Amino acid sequence: MPLFLKQTINATTDLLVWKITEDVATLFKNTPLRDVHLARFEKMLSDTHRCGFLSVRHLLKAAGYSDLNLFYDENGKPHLSDGKHISISHSFGFSTIIISAENVGVDIEMQREKIIRIADKFIGSEAAFLSAENQSLYIKNLSVIWGAKEALFKMCNSRSLSFKQDMHIQPFNLDETVGNAYINCHMTDFSKKFYFHFKEIDNYTLVYALEKES
Repeated sequence: MPLFLKQTINATTDLLVWKITEDVATLFKNTPLRDVHLARFEKMLSDTHRCGFLSVRHLLKAAGYSDLNLFYDENGKPHLSDGKHISISHSFGFSTIIISAENVGVDIEMQREKIIRIADKFIGSEAAFLSAENQSLYIKNLSVIWGAKEALFKMCNSRSLSFKQDMHIQPFNLDETVGNAYINCHMTDFSKKFYFHFKEIDNYTLVYALEKES
């Protein structure tokens, strides 16, 4: 399928989304890969993961880049050869990237009941405003919180941050599609504020985050 969404967030930030309808062979055709990325691709056993991996390369092309411009640091954080920031995510039928001159993070997740079972692993201070009375809304809210924390985790590039104890999502309204968050990690004396935007695409939740200037 062609590019599903390309959205300019601000003067230096673009969000791109691909809806994955192709098979591995179609996505792989005419898609150059660096040797290290080809080796990683060949180790993938799942066609779902392979399609997610390859569709990200098509998003790079739509943004004016290729896999040859993509590098990863020792923590697995992606970088572009021209110095711009990039964040990447894919989940089953969708993939997404966000590219910016500023630090950014993105996550996309299928809305599933499974998130209720794992909520205790990432819900901390948010329990004060969450309600499980309506399961459908509960799943949507949990998906936004998980996506926001994933995006923040990617931005901070630190393996020491706890989703539950260090990352805090402020109360938000699903109808407003924007929220505020902060990280306060006492172990590393790290504290920073963020804001995030979220939207539904089919039965997926897409979240992207940026740092607050103050």
